[in-house]
Amino acid sequence: MKISLSIFFALFLLLPCKEQSKDEQQKPEVPEPGEPVAEVDWDEATLAWSDEFDGEAVDTEKWKFETGANGWGNNEWQNYTSGPNSTVSDGLLKITAKKTGPGQKVGDYTSSRMLSKETFTYGRMEVRAKIPEWKGKGVWPAIWMLGDNISQVGWPDCGEIDIMEYVSYAPNEVHFTIHSKANNHVQGTQITTGPMKLETIEEEFHNYGILWTERYVKFYLDDIDNVKLTFNKPTVPTQDNWPFDKPFFFLLNIAVGGNWGGLQGVDDNIFPSTMEVDYVRVYQFE
Repeated sequence: MKISLSIFFALFLLLPCKEQSKDEQQKPEVPEPGEPVAEVDWDEATLAWSDEFDGEAVDTEKWKFETGANGWGNNEWQNYTSGPNSTVSDGLLKITAKKTGPGQKVGDYTSSRMLSKETFTYGRMEVRAKIPEWKGKGVWPAIWMLGDNISQVGWPDCGEIDIMEYVSYAPNEVHFTIHSKANNHVQGTQITTGPMKLETIEEEFHNYGILWTERYVKFYLDDIDNVKLTFNKPTVPTQDNWPFDKPFFFLLNIAVGGNWGGLQGVDDNIFPSTMEVDYVRVYQFE
């Protein structure tokens, strides 16, 4: 049946109109995952947690020690102790790897592996540290984070954020890396800067940090504007490729030998080998 245009418009005007609610009118458009979003103003973040290492010993309210000489998944040689290899003085944490046996095998070395008792999701995480003075090959200091659900799902499903890694057979270089089930070093698919030149890494303190939001993890060196690696949340996020939406804890340690640290052997004349940490800070938005 045909209806003239004049009758059609008359009928249209009689139809009830739905009035938008205030919430509907003001609701912002949310970008789909993977689309660009406005940059975060990190200057607005405030200090949420820190350790300035101003005391005379490791604060066991903030840190716990992992111990043992079990290779730690990487065929490492050190025995992690419950405290003798970590000292605090002059406002610095000092983690020291030592040779305590004949050498060249598991258990002939001691070191320290400290875990933060507090966990964090999102924020600016910064650690100011100085890598051990270079004396030769064999040590593997690291500043990193693991997903707190590691005991339930295992590695690499829990996710790993390597804020700083260094191997002493490659002096003057630093690495920033992301690991997940989809991207990890076992498969050779990790997200990494690879070796980056840093000529003063063994002589001077540097700030190693990440900017972590629900959209990305960015790694920076010394200044938040000096971003060296950006890992964006995948367009189709899953727990395999983006486990970075859950709590993570810090780890500070020096490994001896191992699949990577000992790739070119261990020189026994490098010990003792000490990494110094000035502070660990977490900034978040209120």
